[in-house]
Amino acid sequence: MLVLVALGIALGNWQTRRAAEKTVLQATLDQRRQAPPLTLGADAPDPGAVEYRRVIVTGEFVPNWPVFLDNRPLEGRSGFVLLMPFRIAGAHKYVLVARGWLARDPGSHDRIPKFDTPAGTVTIEGIAVLRPARVMQLGTPPGLAPGAIVQNLEVGELARASGLDLQPFLLEQNGPDGPGAAGGALVRKWPAPGVDVDRHKGYAFQWYALASMAFLFFVITGFRGGSKHDS
Repeated sequence: MLVLVALGIALGNWQTRRAAEKTVLQATLDQRRQAPPLTLGADAPDPGAVEYRRVIVTGEFVPNWPVFLDNRPLEGRSGFVLLMPFRIAGAHKYVLVARGWLARDPGSHDRIPKFDTPAGTVTIEGIAVLRPARVMQLGTPPGLAPGAIVQNLEVGELARASGLDLQPFLLEQNGPDGPGAAGGALVRKWPAPGVDVDRHKGYAFQWYALASMAFLFFVITGFRGGSKHDS
């Protein structure tokens, strides 16, 4: 009984703390989404301060270093997320851009669908995130190279493999690749960060309820056992 009560209270407290953390995260998301867009230049902003901010950047895509994130379904269809470095205008600094989602060719697992990359200087907008969403890693990841298909990626890994001076975050691009560009086959529909406060509160209630039932069971059975002994 003591183990069940202690376990229920400990896990309930943990879920309560998670709910509090997610509440703070939701407030941060709301505040940063309402803030004016940040214009990205040569300086490296604090990653923690820029996360979830809207960012505008002018420069050029580096078309010879695409990387594709595998196992990224969208609305029931399998596909990839295209990552591509973007050189910031007037600087020798780059930012990694998640350009969008591409549907997988049903006839070939590793065949990448065609997509458009604008030439020359463009201005794009996106949401800054510290890393792409991760999936379960299956097998040994391949070495990073132009055109590589990988399941997970850290910005620092691509910086080391490419030799490019990348900002320590990436942009999930929204909107077109500049005026008049549509992005070709790319779909830009990014999942929102997981902020399910009610789910954690529900789990906390369940664990506290388990602790309460274990304690009540002990009290009731102990009382009955004592009554029988007295009789």
